[in-house]
Amino acid sequence: MPTEPNGPDGASPDTAAPRSASAPARPVVLILLVAIAVIVAVTDQLVKAWAVASLPEGVPQQVVGNLLIFRRVSNPGAAFSFATSATWIFSLIAVAVVVFLIWFARRIRSVAWGVLFGLLLGGTLGNLTDRLTRPPGFGVGHVVDFILVPWLLPAIFNIADSAIVTSMCLFVLLTLLGRGIDGSRRPARVKA
Repeated sequence: MPTEPNGPDGASPDTAAPRSASAPARPVVLILLVAIAVIVAVTDQLVKAWAVASLPEGVPQQVVGNLLIFRRVSNPGAAFSFATSATWIFSLIAVAVVVFLIWFARRIRSVAWGVLFGLLLGGTLGNLTDRLTRPPGFGVGHVVDFILVPWLLPAIFNIADSAIVTSMCLFVLLTLLGRGIDGSRRPARVKA
């Protein structure tokens, strides 16, 4: 009886791990992740350039009554102007996050996780670009924030911040649903 040839991984076809039919190919997810990251980062920088050119610093301008206000500020700190004297630390953290996301991206097989990581990478790159290119200097540049939604948040934010927060909400949702980065779904745990 002839034997079947081994698969590309050296295992015989009947013992090779089955590939999930519903999981998209890795290149598709990587392309989606990169496309989202580029769209978020470029949009963030274009809108910030518009804000710097069009909005006087610190002057609130009502866009939709008190529901949406544009008020440009230069933020040296993190969200909610936390740790304003540690700008360079946030630059280093952002660089570490970008390196990690690029390294980790090859493991992602899920479209939802690809979207999550694309949003996170794009948002991180958007704010990191400010820290590297805006005054007062390289690595300590202030992030341009200009969106104020008083009924929702007391803080002023930007497109990059929105992408990062959305990615964290998606992270919580995917974790609660038991969705793995490979597209698999973990079964719900039964309490004993």
